Amino acid sequence: MRIWVVGHSEAVLGFALAGVGGRPVRTEAEANSALDEAMRMPDTGIVLVTKDVARLIQPRMDELKLRSTLPLIVEIPSPEGVFPGEPSLGELVLRAIGIRL
Repeated sequence: MRIWVVGHSEAVLGFALAGVGGRPVRTEAEANSALDEAMRMPDTGIVLVTKDVARLIQPRMDELKLRSTLPLIVEIPSPEGVFPGEPSLGELVLRAIGIRL
């Protein structure tokens, strides 16, 4: 099963260095297009979306996080980092796939 990243270019590049594919986006239209692309890939199991991009399409993200089972949609921290009270990237990965980073 594939993991796919939709987010700012630095996040996509960082995950690419670890062998994870993705698509950098900056606008609402690009974010929706990238999510559509990820959802159409039959072997995609998890789509990681950076919070800055998720804010561009918040209503859709809320719906996908509630209703999508495959692929699993997970928001990850954006360049600003993790805000107080929010889970870290390691905690999100642990919850999503059961692997501790």
